[in-house]
Amino acid sequence: MSTSIHHTAAQKIPAHNWPAKGQNGIIRSFVATRKKYLFLKRSFDIAFSVLVLLLFMSWILPLVAIAIKLNSRGPVFFRQKRIGKNGKIYTCIKFRTMVQNSEADERPADENDERITRVGKFLRLTNLDELPQFFHVLVGQMSVVGPRPHMLADCTRFSFVIRSYQFRSVIRPGITGWAQINGFHGPTTDYESIIIRYYWDAQYVRKANFWLDLKIIGATVIQSVRNFRTVSSNMFRRKKKSAAGRGKDR
Repeated sequence: MSTSIHHTAAQKIPAHNWPAKGQNGIIRSFVATRKKYLFLKRSFDIAFSVLVLLLFMSWILPLVAIAIKLNSRGPVFFRQKRIGKNGKIYTCIKFRTMVQNSEADERPADENDERITRVGKFLRLTNLDELPQFFHVLVGQMSVVGPRPHMLADCTRFSFVIRSYQFRSVIRPGITGWAQINGFHGPTTDYESIIIRYYWDAQYVRKANFWLDLKIIGATVIQSVRNFRTVSSNMFRRKKKSAAGRGKDR
């Protein structure tokens, strides 16, 4: 039986009106029992984000910007409202991977979405589109590890499915998370995928510790390297096959 989620109007439950105040007890309890961890986590976020921005973004940014501009019209960066810690809204920045369209804030990207550009597909498969989010980590809007931030429309839809969905927002959203390294990323197409992803996010909030963060970061790096190798290898094979085909036509 199909359990696909139908799009609903985001204004039904405005994100900034979520019952975060009713969670004050949970938030205070979480902070009181994790003070050392939260201090260590924030210190690590600052150091790690500075390292990434200096060693990688300093030279990747101009290369990706040129590729995006040559491939399609529009800005280099894509900006979208997301839900942050304690339900606060912030503007999330990513490398633009789609053509400009009116559905960007309402319709999540599909695996074979016609809106995704050729360069955008490469950026998504290699997770390079997420790199600008380290600016958010540096200023304290995000963390390196945490539940992934969703766009407002998704948060509204998911909160209809899971009443306690805002629980995942008691900590900063992350660039990577426990759900992602367990294979739950990309579009959420049915109730099961929403519930399972929330399960891993809630488990992370309950069990978060510095060693778990390091484990998630390590797994993410390994996955990203593997993805990059796979995508690069596939691109090389296609080019080689295309060149061989042109040679036969001559």
